Amino acid sequence: MRLENKRAVVTGAAQGLGLAIVERLLIEGCRVVMSDLQEATLQAGVQQFAAKFGKDRLCGVRTDVSSEADVEKLMAEGVAFLGGIDIVVANAGILVSGSITEFDVAKWRKVIDVNLVGQMICMKHGLRAIEKTGGGAFVQINSKSGKKGSFKNSAYAASKFGAIGLVQSAALEMAERGVRVNAVCPGNLLDSPLWRDSLFKQYAANQGITEAEVRKKYIDQVPMKRACQYEDVCNVVVFLASEQASYMTGQAINVTGGQEMR
Repeated sequence: MRLENKRAVVTGAAQGLGLAIVERLLIEGCRVVMSDLQEATLQAGVQQFAAKFGKDRLCGVRTDVSSEADVEKLMAEGVAFLGGIDIVVANAGILVSGSITEFDVAKWRKVIDVNLVGQMICMKHGLRAIEKTGGGAFVQINSKSGKKGSFKNSAYAASKFGAIGLVQSAALEMAERGVRVNAVCPGNLLDSPLWRDSLFKQYAANQGITEAEVRKKYIDQVPMKRACQYEDVCNVVVFLASEQASYMTGQAINVTGGQEMR
C-alpha cells in the first residue's frame, strides 16, 4: 500500500473516474473525504465504500467547486475528519460541446467557472491545508484536451489549457514549501458514464454521425487502439500522490495510449 495512512480529499467523487480514484486510494491505504455536487449519488458511494473498507475510512461532503465558501468548508471538514490533508485530487469538471460560432456564452463561461476557476479555488484552499501537514501532493485531473485543441470543444479545451498553466504556476510557488503539484491528462474514457450518458450523444449530433461511428472515430485516433480505462488513470494518480514521485512537480502526464505525446 503506497499511500498507507495518508489523508486525501477527492472532488467530483460521486461517480465515474472520481469514484474509481476514491476506491483505489482506499485500497492503497488512504483515508478519504469524498466531495461532489450530486449529494444523493455521493452518499450512495460513501455507503458503498464504508461497507467494504469501514466507515471510519471515509466521509462525504457536498461541494460546488466553483463556490469558494463550499471549497473552504470542504477542506476544513477534511482536516477535522482526517486530522490533516496530505493529498488533494481535483477531479471535478464538466463538458459542454458546441460550435464556436454558435456556442451560448453563458454555457461557455460555466465550463470555465467549474473547470478553471474551480481548480484555482481548490488549489487556494487545498494547498494551504497540505502545507500545514508538512507537505504532500495536489493532483489535478486534466485531459488530453489540455494539450491540443478539441473539435467543437472550445470551452473545455480552453479550460484545460488554462488549468495546466495553473498547475505549473502553483508548482513554482509551492516547490520550496513541500507541496508537489501535478496533472494527469487522460485520453478518452469511452466506457465511462460521461461518455455513455452524454458525450456520445453530443458528438453524434455535432458531427452528424452515429454514436457507433463516434466510438470508432475516437478509437481509431489512438495508436494502441483501445479506450482509456479508469485503472490507467488511477495508476498514475497513485504514483504522483506517492513518495515515488517526490522529485516531480509542475508536470502534466499523458495517459492516452500514444494519442498525445507532448
